[in-house]
Amino acid sequence: MAISDSVQDKAPQPPSQYRPPVEEAKAPRKRGWIWVVVLIVLAGGGYFYYRSRVSAESKAAPAPGGGKGGAGAAVVSVAVAPALKQNVPYYLSGLGSVTPFNTVTVKSRVDGQLEKVHFTEGQFVKEGDLLAEIDPRTFQVALEQMQGQLARDQAQLNNARVDYARYDQLHKEGVVAAQQADTQNAMVGQLEGAVRADQAQIDNQKLLLSYCRITAPLSGRVGLRLTDQGNMIHASDPNGLVVITQVQPIATLFTLPEDSLQEVIQHMKHEQLAIEAYSRDDQTKLATGKLLTIDNQIDPTTGTVRFKGEFDNRDLSLWPNQFVNVRLMLTVRKDAIVIPLAAIQRGAQGTYVYTVKNGHANMQPVKVDMTQGNISLIASGVAEGDQVVVDGQDRLQSGATVEAHGAGPGGANNSAGPASNPTPGQNTRPNGGGRSGGDAAPGGVPGAQGSGRRRDPAKQN
Repeated sequence: MAISDSVQDKAPQPPSQYRPPVEEAKAPRKRGWIWVVVLIVLAGGGYFYYRSRVSAESKAAPAPGGGKGGAGAAVVSVAVAPALKQNVPYYLSGLGSVTPFNTVTVKSRVDGQLEKVHFTEGQFVKEGDLLAEIDPRTFQVALEQMQGQLARDQAQLNNARVDYARYDQLHKEGVVAAQQADTQNAMVGQLEGAVRADQAQIDNQKLLLSYCRITAPLSGRVGLRLTDQGNMIHASDPNGLVVITQVQPIATLFTLPEDSLQEVIQHMKHEQLAIEAYSRDDQTKLATGKLLTIDNQIDPTTGTVRFKGEFDNRDLSLWPNQFVNVRLMLTVRKDAIVIPLAAIQRGAQGTYVYTVKNGHANMQPVKVDMTQGNISLIASGVAEGDQVVVDGQDRLQSGATVEAHGAGPGGANNSAGPASNPTPGQNTRPNGGGRSGGDAAPGGVPGAQGSGRRRDPAKQN
């Protein structure tokens, strides 16, 4: 029995009893390899994402400029302009409108048919020039009728005077009573009054006849014709025949804040103040004139005062009801330190500029005295000839190494700038140029056109 049991234990078992354990061991092993592959893929993706992000941040990081400007510091390209010393006119600016000194709507003073028109639309006429004619025959006939009535009354007057002289002689001789002589004298007086009335009617008819010739009441420019030739016109017509506007000279009404009133009055006591009219975009000077007067009251709703100026308007650059920007020049600032407005920066400590010296940028606090157009007058902080940065300040820090563009030899630029000694009445607004932050820098101040952005021909107009 024992031999048979051991033999039985050593006897091979059926294969079907060992297959399930083999399959259960292989399944966990396959799942383990899948998790390993997934972890490797995730680790590789995270590594490449980290490297790409670090590379992008290193490229986007600003150039280090806060150090001592060593060999490893990045060079920042900026545009510079020199601070200038010059005479700058001091203006007060206000919004105004062009107003003619005189405007007349020419109307007929009698009723009749418009027979002839002697003017052309847009023509310049002088006072007394013939504009149109009305059919005069009706008034001519009425005049002749009045003249005939006058002749009749004059004949009766002469006869009454002869009768009065006869009755007066007979009364003196005692032939007739005094009453008859007095009655005849009264008749003479009545006829004299009738003759005077006839003469007045004749003068009235002559006046109406003269109204058939319509003349210009003033010198000016004729507008569009409102009535065509051949139409019946009346003295009660609301539109009239044509409108004449005096445009040479012409006036301008503009407003200034009431705070400027006393300053203007003080300057008016010593000299005739000049004014300039500019277009609506405040870039083109249209005309130069003089200040005439100030209104006698302040507008309480707006807190402004109205001023009236006069322009010769020889070139017809100003038209009635045109909106203009008016500049009233009060004085000229002598030997003022001027820099472009684009160079002015503002921070927590106030206004400052970046100056460039020996290839390095320095932050310099400044005190702005006045801003005139696209230039700033500096009271302190900048001296004549200092190079100030007008473009590229957003990439700068104090002490940064810079590469300056736009400055010529000796700190001057060859680009056109404002006149060093502007005379009263000249425009002091520089034109063109670039400015950081989206504002237009004054290209009129030397060096304002030196930025790399503005030098790109593809971006210029």
